[in-house]
Amino acid sequence: MSDTTSLVNCIVKGIQEKKGYNIVTVDLRKIETAPCEFFVLCTGNAPQHVEAINDAMWDYVRVNAGEKPAATAGLGQSEWVAVDYGTVMVHIFVPAMRDYYDLEHLWGDAVLTPVPDLD
Repeated sequence: MSDTTSLVNCIVKGIQEKKGYNIVTVDLRKIETAPCEFFVLCTGNAPQHVEAINDAMWDYVRVNAGEKPAATAGLGQSEWVAVDYGTVMVHIFVPAMRDYYDLEHLWGDAVLTPVPDLD
């Protein structure tokens, strides 16, 4: 398993810590123009939930993978928070923003892997 794949798995577990749902990993490695190797997308119920997911994921990844993001954008309004881990970009949305931007389908050749929601 590559370092990037391990990071993606750690990010997913961090998101699940705060009940982020509708998690999808988007494998962009075969797309030359992609900005990174993976996207990890998820949804939170409201801006406060989006921030809680972000905080839990950030802490989980720092403790378990020793990684810190290079940048985070969107905190404050928290309808769409983007977190840059270099090879992996995490996008945490409220439902309306996730539907509107539809990042899953931005690249037709990307491999989408849905992650089952935890109960």
